[in-house]
Amino acid sequence: MNKTLLALALLGAYAGTAQAQSSVQIYGNVDAGVIKRTDQATAIGKRANNTLGFKGSEELGNGLKAIFQLEIRYEPDSGTIEQGAGGIQRPLFQGQSRVGLTGGFGTLRLGRGLTAFQESSIAFEPFHGIPSPSGFQTDLTVAGYTSDPLGLPGNSTNRFSNAVFYNSPEYMGWQLNTTIGTKEANNGAAVIGRGTALLPQYPANSGSETNPYSIAVTWKRGIFGAMVAHERNAVESEVSSVAGYVMATPEMKLMLSYQKQDQSHTKLINQDTKAWVLGANYTMGMSKFLAGYGQKQVDGLEKVKQFSVGYEYSLSKRTYIYADISNKKGAPAIAPSTNTSINFYSLGVNHSF
Repeated sequence: MNKTLLALALLGAYAGTAQAQSSVQIYGNVDAGVIKRTDQATAIGKRANNTLGFKGSEELGNGLKAIFQLEIRYEPDSGTIEQGAGGIQRPLFQGQSRVGLTGGFGTLRLGRGLTAFQESSIAFEPFHGIPSPSGFQTDLTVAGYTSDPLGLPGNSTNRFSNAVFYNSPEYMGWQLNTTIGTKEANNGAAVIGRGTALLPQYPANSGSETNPYSIAVTWKRGIFGAMVAHERNAVESEVSSVAGYVMATPEMKLMLSYQKQDQSHTKLINQDTKAWVLGANYTMGMSKFLAGYGQKQVDGLEKVKQFSVGYEYSLSKRTYIYADISNKKGAPAIAPSTNTSINFYSLGVNHSF
């Protein structure tokens, strides 16, 4: 009897230790709302990306951990895998698929995920970097630029596949974040660039001539934060950015960012793009107000101007409702429309789990 109890006790202790050393978490969010654009009918859509993710870690000893993360993206109104431009269905793990190690040296991962620049810039954008037209990151600050130009048709524009990701430890508020991609072909369509339809500059399923890379240095100290970043993609287009924020009060965050693009390697005209965004977030109890104004100037084209305001009300720690209003003026304000002024409205709910 005593031996049986001892064996059960040892087994329970071992199981508890194993559980503490390894963990897997299922997470995600569901975001859906009613949206209306000037030139489109009212529809059910999304404000933020809808995700279903799996991430975990395993203690390896001496402060070293093995980590992984897989993230599916889907459409809330139809339940299908997320679609890209033209309704093209994206990869299953569109969000990310990475495995790596983390410890005193920082975090090293391999696979697919947001580039160092794209991931770091979210903290300096007043709408949290959401892909909705009410935000600024997709349609203004990096409009016309893609981190993955040789990827599958419809692929997202802010990730590297076949890449190595490194995040250094923070030291006195400083952190270095880098992403280096390989020259592998990613099954993408042809990029005509400076060539022709018969002789494109980058044929279908071609690899990169140089390794794409992305680097961002961030600094946080008290009420201040800053970022300097530079990225070059697989067709040698480049984007550079400087950004900063200040917590003017515990409730108010003010942000400013500036971006510059150089696409001279693949374009004969309209090679340079400059953009800036000024934004603010103000939290009052369960309410959060978002506002921003920005401009984008593509060399040789009319300037695009955007003004957006948003409101979020937290029903709980995991659920909030939101309302956004945005206007873009330019030629065109949002492709493929030819309108020179487009209004965008959205009203919806976001739940995280």
